[in-house]
Amino acid sequence: MIKGAIFDVDGTILDSMSIWNEAGSRYLRAKGIEAPSDLGDTLFAMTITEAAAYLKEKFALEETTDAIEKGVLDTVKDYYYEEAPLKSKVVEVLEMLKSNKIPMAVASSSEKAHIEAAFQRLGIRKYFQAIYTCQEVGEGKSSPLIFEKACESIGTTPNETYVFEDALHAMRTAKNAGFRTVGIYDWYSRKEQEEIRKTADIYIESWEQHSKLWQVLENDRENSQNMIEPKK
Repeated sequence: MIKGAIFDVDGTILDSMSIWNEAGSRYLRAKGIEAPSDLGDTLFAMTITEAAAYLKEKFALEETTDAIEKGVLDTVKDYYYEEAPLKSKVVEVLEMLKSNKIPMAVASSSEKAHIEAAFQRLGIRKYFQAIYTCQEVGEGKSSPLIFEKACESIGTTPNETYVFEDALHAMRTAKNAGFRTVGIYDWYSRKEQEEIRKTADIYIESWEQHSKLWQVLENDRENSQNMIEPKK
């Protein structure tokens, strides 16, 4: 049976992946500049510093690159503090785990202050014993360190702990480190869904299936891969 749970944030708990596609456009819009519809795709593969330099040159901005970078990051910050919404029915999942005395922690690539602010605003901070970020542990999710730290904080072992993720690379890291995994669909990782389905121990289309999810987690069928089919 499941003894512990570790959750990703963006695309898993929060429906927030869009901000990374929209931050540049939002920043420009605040300056009265309408960005092209494909700007997010253009900036996606860039670092924040590269994106700031691109915006300065492309749109002939007067600000320094450092000022543009700060402005874009402030746009992201404001989104978490004021707007970032929960994924539908995720609170039911958190409440279900809490009521069954399953300890929970967070392992995220986002900034800790952003997560704390969003969780407090949305009333879900109470569910988590700890929040770990890649910046805090000094490793990205290609390393299992963040999952191991989160697992240690809730007092469980990897083979009895489920990692809830929407990103394929993070899921593979967790699974290779001995964790059980639940893959959750998110539009921004839609191109990886086939591989996510193959990799995850359990795959769900949405948190709407929380009742069926708990049945599978409770049974914890060893050496089997489970897919919870979407509702018809």
